[in-house]
Amino acid sequence: MDEAVAPVPGQTDPATAQTERVVGQASLLDLDEATREALTSAVAAVADEAVETIMVEVPSYTGAFSGKMGQTIRRAVQLALANFLSMAARGEDPAVPIAKSTAAAYDLGRGEARSGRSVDALLAAYRIGARVSWRHFSEVAVACEVPAATVGRFAELVFAYIDELSAASVAGHGDETATTGRVRERYLERLATLLLQGEDQPALEAAAEQAAWQPPESLTAVLLPQRHVAAVLSHVGPHTLHVSAELPGVADVADDDLSVLLVPAGAGPDRVRLTRLLDQRQAVLGPARPWTEARLSYERAVRARLLHRTAEVLDTEAHLAELVLTADPRALADLRAAALQPLDGMKPGPRERLEETLRSWLLHHGRRDQVAADLHVHPQTVRYRMGQVREAFGDALDDPAAVLDLTIALALEATPSPTAESA
Repeated sequence: MDEAVAPVPGQTDPATAQTERVVGQASLLDLDEATREALTSAVAAVADEAVETIMVEVPSYTGAFSGKMGQTIRRAVQLALANFLSMAARGEDPAVPIAKSTAAAYDLGRGEARSGRSVDALLAAYRIGARVSWRHFSEVAVACEVPAATVGRFAELVFAYIDELSAASVAGHGDETATTGRVRERYLERLATLLLQGEDQPALEAAAEQAAWQPPESLTAVLLPQRHVAAVLSHVGPHTLHVSAELPGVADVADDDLSVLLVPAGAGPDRVRLTRLLDQRQAVLGPARPWTEARLSYERAVRARLLHRTAEVLDTEAHLAELVLTADPRALADLRAAALQPLDGMKPGPRERLEETLRSWLLHHGRRDQVAADLHVHPQTVRYRMGQVREAFGDALDDPAAVLDLTIALALEATPSPTAESA
């Protein structure tokens, strides 16, 4: 443990000076019994609104204060506010509630560091708490006809108190990060690597416990260039896992220094928000999978990256048919060669036109006008070409099995030639 830095003789320690300033102001605040009771009665409502507002305005806390955790946080906020009012009451020793509150705030900072939330998120929560608290308390003070000068001192005391608590929390956050942050970061990186490697559930659960990481129901793999990682991480919450070195299966994805994020996000609104966040970041979004099966999401994202390069976000859920059809390229090439064998004797140009027409005819269920609009040709041209196709394929176009093979063979517009693939 680092040795504490002794204060310079003749100078006051900054934390002590801050406490003394708050204590001195408390002694100047004169509130009658009715006002103190009115303020005390407002504590529960102030705490509830502060917690609800923090969850709405600070993304890192969305969902973090639900259930039992939410009740614990509400009680802690109520305690801090009650201590503040006790300190503000004339005739009491304010050093006692200050000590209680700063000790609790220090422990809160350490806990937030262990939870993976940043100092910025913590300070934002304090700012919101101060704003909500002062709005409520000032309304009560005005309603109780507290003199303007006293209201002004009250405001200064509120914000000085919040500064004191936030400074204690920042100190706790820093101490926890210094002692355990790097170790936990290594544990989280190891967990993410094990997830990408597809380790079995017992090994993953042990790694999650060692990293003090609470598994979500599902994880979504996001493959993106390293230069975009920091901006995305600041919006996706502290439970997101990050791997940037030696990603399995991406050796052929070539020119980008890629990273993968494993984001606790499912379908519906979660996926919509994540897709918007990733837009224009050259990201590939895998499917949501149970957290122990995150490798499946990652593998699909890698395959989609091999198929497409785009500045926009690439959502694999919008390319499922293509991913299925390209799962075995050689099998697809063999199917094309067999299904389109009746066209083998034709020259490349006419053959390409007939394949294009047959593909559109299959996809539009033989509706000639729709095929013509799709190909930007006259309906008579479609009729002529399909006459050639029927001459080549004969009764095969009436055989459901043959039509299925042709539909699969022609489903993708840009497909390597059968000769090249089957060689």
